[in-house]
Formats: sequence, C-alpha cells, structure tokens
Amino acid sequence: MEPLILIVEDEPPLAEMLKYNIESEGFRALVATGGEEALLLVEEESPDLVILDWMLPDLSGIEVCRRLKTGQKTKALPVIMLTARGEEDDRVRGLDNGADDYVVKPYSPSEMLARIRAVLRRSHPELTDQMLEYADVKMDLAQHKVLRDDTPVHLGPTEFRLLQALMERPGRVFSREQLLDKAWGRDIYVEIRTVDVHIRRLRKALDFGGRPDLIRTVRGAGYAIDLDRV
Repeated sequence: MEPLILIVEDEPPLAEMLKYNIESEGFRALVATGGEEALLLVEEESPDLVILDWMLPDLSGIEVCRRLKTGQKTKALPVIMLTARGEEDDRVRGLDNGADDYVVKPYSPSEMLARIRAVLRRSHPELTDQMLEYADVKMDLAQHKVLRDDTPVHLGPTEFRLLQALMERPGRVFSREQLLDKAWGRDIYVEIRTVDVHIRRLRKALDFGGRPDLIRTVRGAGYAIDLDRV
C-alpha cells in the first residue's frame, strides 16, 4: 500500500495544493488544520510521514513535533517541518526538537516531493521499493534497467519515466496531462501530443520480437499498462 502522509497546514489553499501534488505522485494524503487535530489523526490513522507547518492556530508545529518525538508510539514517525521562517536559529530549533527535515516556504513541488522520498527512504526503506514488475516486464529503479522476458530493453530517459509512472499503478488510466507532469515535471511546458510520440517509442522498445503490446490506449482518456485490453 502507498505511504500515507499527513499534511498539517492551517491555510486551506496551501494544504490542498500540497495534497494534490502528493497524491499525483501515488502517495495517500490526509490534511489537518491544527495541532490537536494532527495529534488525533496520527493516533487514528498511523501515517508514515508528517509534513508539519510551524505556525498553527492552537499548538505550534514545534510543540506537535516535540510531543510526537517524545511519544513511545510516535518517536520514530518522520517529520518534515514546513515554515516561512528561514533563519538558521529557527532551522536549528526545529531539528533540535526532532524534525527529520526542514523546508522553507515558498518551495517548489519537485523539491518537496524529493524531500518526502528521501525521508521515506531513510525511515521506511520497505515503502520505497526499487523494483517494479508487471507481466514479463521488470524495472530496476536503482540501476535504471528494464527487462522483458529477462532481455534488456533500452529506453531513453523520458520513456523510462513514462514506463515507471504506468508500472507504479498497473491498470490505472493516466491522462496525457498526468503523464506530462510525471515525465517532464509541472514547471516545464511541453506540447500535449508529445506524450503520444514517446508512448509510441516506448511501445516499439517493449514490443520487440512481436511480443504483446502491454500499453492500452483509452480514447479520450489516456494510457494504462494493462494486459486486459478488452
């Protein structure tokens, strides 16, 4: 099951934007708007990571972090502090209270997602599997290798990222816009039909020797990796 991330942020637009970006990467996300609610959700939902705003309307983020890190059941729960405070003393204070990382607003979605993955790799290596498999295709993310029927498949960087996105959620249909975000990033403008070009290249590489086409085209919706093509 995908890691569950608790976002503790009292500004709804920021919380929803962060939740959208996190869920677009395949994680699950919950939102709390205050410290007391956050502590309750940690107890009820057992998240794998907490993104914790410094300034909250009831308990401060620092106090929430302190309680989590001194609790017997939650002391190993990783926490990323999220704040507009950028001074070195504030960063040190957050880390001294047990925070695993510290992100200063404003931040880019790609930076936040990179921090999330890094913290999860350190704290929950079992949640960041480096091998994906579907049908007779294997992806070794650590070594950047793809095999089909144990035969190496040579992909360009974009085709590799597209295949990774599809194989992380087999059967799920991704729109062209979603695949653009995953393969090129949200901050880069690319013509939407470019996705079709790279999907064709990906198919050609995967279907060598007349092997069955694993990528399903859903007219008007997008693409999925799916053996069931009916």
